[in-house]
Amino acid sequence: MHHQSHSDPSPAALSTVGDATTDAATTRPLRVGVIEDQPLLGGMLAELLDGAPGVEFVGRAGTVAEARRLFLPGTVDVLTMDIELPDGNGVSLGVSLRRAQPGLGVVLLSAYDLMDMLLEMPADVRDGWSYLSKTSSLTREILLEAIRVSARGETMLDPELIDRTRPRAGSSLESLTDRQYAVLQLLATGRSNTGIATRLGIAEKSVQNHLTAIYAALGIEHDTSSNPRVSAVLALLAESGRLS
Repeated sequence: MHHQSHSDPSPAALSTVGDATTDAATTRPLRVGVIEDQPLLGGMLAELLDGAPGVEFVGRAGTVAEARRLFLPGTVDVLTMDIELPDGNGVSLGVSLRRAQPGLGVVLLSAYDLMDMLLEMPADVRDGWSYLSKTSSLTREILLEAIRVSARGETMLDPELIDRTRPRAGSSLESLTDRQYAVLQLLATGRSNTGIATRLGIAEKSVQNHLTAIYAALGIEHDTSSNPRVSAVLALLAESGRLS
């Protein structure tokens, strides 16, 4: 059942002009589709994406059935997706669409703090998912950055929610220094190594050194089966709590 009563971002918030830039020039715009059953929010998302630089808006669906008809494999690079749809669950839809099109990026949107759902992703589709809350500081810049991060196969989590995370007692996160935890939080909000370095006022090489230490502390192996940045984000979700 979809809850219509929870607040969505205002038009002003969604139209905020961002200055985020991609890490590298792309040869073609990212093809993006919207899956959202609330007409007002769906329309605002469509309008925002239709005029965004580096983005080609493909279309909008309001139900699982409509999304399956509209977004056939190869027609989109990234989907923004409401978790609760009238005829099904957006996460399950995203999993099936990703299996039909490996590499498809998915940006989940919800009026609730449901980030922990990402911990339940099957291993074969765990990369390329991002999560933004409709009720936090959702801006044009943040949404477009989440789309770009997901297109790269990485994960971006809502910055406002991540800022409230703290290590759980007895978790491996407790072994991280304050600086390492700050690096991990920034990594979880989709920042590149350059972006983390700029935010913290440290050298980019220092960021890489911190990441190496973080991966070791969290037991993350460098192998080809998973993206270590995604694994680190999921570890942060699994081993932290959020302040109210």
